[in-house]
Amino acid sequence: MTSAFDDSFKELEQSVMEDMRRVYTEKTIDHFFNPRNLGQIQAPDGFASVTGPCGDTMEIYLRVNNGRIINVTFWTDGCGPSIASGSTVTEMVRGKSLVEAKKIKQDDILNALGGLPEESLHCALLAANTLREAIRDYLAFKNEPWKRAYRR
Repeated sequence: MTSAFDDSFKELEQSVMEDMRRVYTEKTIDHFFNPRNLGQIQAPDGFASVTGPCGDTMEIYLRVNNGRIINVTFWTDGCGPSIASGSTVTEMVRGKSLVEAKKIKQDDILNALGGLPEESLHCALLAANTLREAIRDYLAFKNEPWKRAYRR
């Protein structure tokens, strides 16, 4: 037996999902509600934390072996499109060489998501920029790993 509250909640939930589907692709909604590779890697080989112009911060953690990204995770305090962009970029780069991963741009993430609304395009740029910074961090310490102990 369902209560009036349960029925009202289900109606509200359906209404919210209908509104989301008018704005976002199913892929974006899926990555928002079911983000892949969310979390941190302890003692990562590469790490970056970037804050975008909207105030969202994204972090990307890399584990690299023989020039290939073997593990990658992300974290963000941002909105649904930021979560979806971070989730998507981690799926895109897992198993890729650093050279291949470094070439991923905002448009690649947007294409993988099926697009984002104009006001959310910067979320894909944040993900691409954070990835590049994490790769740059890995490369900076690759030959002199002892410097990691002094990283801020």
